[in-house]
Amino acid sequence: MNRFFTLALLITFSFTQSWAQVEAPVSYAPTDAEKALLWEVSGQDLPKPSYIFGTIHMINKADFFLTEGAKEALASTDKITFEINMEDMGNIAALMPVMMKMFMADGKTLKDLYTAEEYELVQAHFEKLGLPLAFMGRIKPMFLSMMASEDAMNMQNPNQESEIVSYEMELMKMAQDQEKAVDGLETAEFQMSLFDSIPYDAQAQMLMATIQSDEKDSESNQLEEMVKMYKDQDIQGMQRMVKGDEGGISEYEELLLLRRNRNWIPIMEDMMANNPTFFAVGAGHLGGEEGVIALLRKAGYKVAPINR
Repeated sequence: MNRFFTLALLITFSFTQSWAQVEAPVSYAPTDAEKALLWEVSGQDLPKPSYIFGTIHMINKADFFLTEGAKEALASTDKITFEINMEDMGNIAALMPVMMKMFMADGKTLKDLYTAEEYELVQAHFEKLGLPLAFMGRIKPMFLSMMASEDAMNMQNPNQESEIVSYEMELMKMAQDQEKAVDGLETAEFQMSLFDSIPYDAQAQMLMATIQSDEKDSESNQLEEMVKMYKDQDIQGMQRMVKGDEGGISEYEELLLLRRNRNWIPIMEDMMANNPTFFAVGAGHLGGEEGVIALLRKAGYKVAPINR
């Protein structure tokens, strides 16, 4: 599973059914026919609709697209809300405590997590990428996974065909041009702290799997499949792909995805009640029975796909 999507991706306001209920539970999840990245949220006495847009955190510029419907939806709202407040990303003072969370606690290093043979393999891989582990030995393996593929290094290639675009940054520029308020559903520090709940040994195994898949050149095929689903606006397919990623994010789906979805719903409700809002979150959060769309529908909102 590609780290660029799942980690970033990376992250239910649950309404339980009565035990006495005989009928099959109603599904609020988007159907396979409801293929859309943009969703309109109305009902529950909202004065004006709000919108949810599913992003992919990094994508090749040649694959980047933004529909007219998404541009119109953004223009019609008063504020834009990301997973984290993107304006904070430019505040060095605010970022310093966040950056410190990249390092393992208690002086732990990568050498402590691998056998001598495994460490040699990891070291050789990063040296090939021009990233000597001597300067990165205390960084948590989950963060190293983001830099472990040749795709990550190619992001810096000045060649136009390999230029990487961030949906969040592009939407942020548009919102700033329109002088909109900017907000976040959670803090960057909270996102970083999620990795502390995953044991270092498990993170080390994920890093090793990332390196091995990169050596086999299978990772690029998975990324291509994910990007194709995104361009097809197939949020259910993307959600199933994440769920089926055995040994990867699927083992921590509750921590990185579902719990965050549940936490977001009351925050989104408050924001929508006060101002029509354009929410931009990872597309992996939208689909499924415990995705943001299903949870808002369970809460009584009408959430409809927009394909224009």
